[in-house]
Amino acid sequence: MGAEHAVAQPFTLASQVPLRRGAQLPRLGFGVFQSSNAKASTAHALAMGYRHIDSARYYHNEDEVCAAVHKFKDGMPNEGTGAVWLTTKVQGQEHGTAATAKAVDESAAIAKKYGLTWDLFLLHDPTAGKQKRLEAWKVLLEKRDQGVIKSAGVSNFGVRHLEEIKEAGLEMPEVNQIEVHPFLQQKPIVQFCEKEGIVVEAYCPILRGQRFDDPTLQKVAKKHDVTVPQILIRWSLQKGYVPLPKSDTPGRIQANADLFDFELDGSDLADLDKLDEGFAVSWNPVNVE
Repeated sequence: MGAEHAVAQPFTLASQVPLRRGAQLPRLGFGVFQSSNAKASTAHALAMGYRHIDSARYYHNEDEVCAAVHKFKDGMPNEGTGAVWLTTKVQGQEHGTAATAKAVDESAAIAKKYGLTWDLFLLHDPTAGKQKRLEAWKVLLEKRDQGVIKSAGVSNFGVRHLEEIKEAGLEMPEVNQIEVHPFLQQKPIVQFCEKEGIVVEAYCPILRGQRFDDPTLQKVAKKHDVTVPQILIRWSLQKGYVPLPKSDTPGRIQANADLFDFELDGSDLADLDKLDEGFAVSWNPVNVE
């Protein structure tokens, strides 16, 4: 999505984007990958206004996240709705009809223990090969239709993996969660997702703290009197993505959500868009077979 298509609109923690089937996905998420205390960090994020928590079976903290959400819903005000969006994922080694069904049921049981349901369940990666990928995707659609989960999507899927789903005559994912930031803009995947009505979630939106000394980032941050992470997250939002910043530090959790009182202009976006160099800070398996 080029600067000319950037989303220029006010953003609040109540902002949402509609998924294809009508669910409303909060525009800012909170990631818990490698969290040192996912329960405490999730609790901090919820208290600060986040309403979207992103976990995964691979993170081994689904229980902690659900426990924090359950406590929050019971003990604190939540804008009158009690709604917190919960995402988890099933990794490639658990793809395939039987394995994926077992994995989804296990994660669903964890959420159910706390009176919760996963709002979004993703295939975590495309590493299992075409047959098992498609089998796993069919399971997610079946589990959604059975009410076990609410929405289904994928993560780390490249264009070829998404095309496989389409060519198989299956319903397309509602979400594709990929690493996206100014240094890794994933333009072919983003363009395909836009065409197919797939919402792009951006993980590692603040590059795990790398490249913060980049002159362009420093210049734009100074211009708006905000931090580099705030610039990076705001870039994702104005591109129309759903960023998933992660932190275990309460002050940073708060700062990553303080995005209301500034907006990147066309020149800012143009400068940031020039940073694309295919630099991934995480595992980026979008081209695997």
